Amino acid sequence: MAVLFSRIKGMLFLLFLPCFCSHQPAPPLLRFSIFLDPSNVVSLRWDHDEQELMTFELQVHTTGWVAFGFSPHGELPGSDIVIGGVFPNGSIYFSVS
Repeated sequence: MAVLFSRIKGMLFLLFLPCFCSHQPAPPLLRFSIFLDPSNVVSLRWDHDEQELMTFELQVHTTGWVAFGFSPHGELPGSDIVIGGVFPNGSIYFSVS
């Protein structure tokens, strides 16, 4: 996993948020995947294109929000954090810090 983060340092990251609309295009085919927990509940899928643009999909049962971090060294200090979720009225929020 550390090799993956060292390769993608400095690339543009996209987090695929599932679309709840029936007329949206199908999500892209993502070739790589891994479960991030021992219970196989949190699933991460990703892929990259020729321009090194990466697409991520995180699937997890939540209470309405999820956070995800990127770090070249596997620790929280100095990492990039993505937070997203759904408000009770159904609107989606997304933040990068």
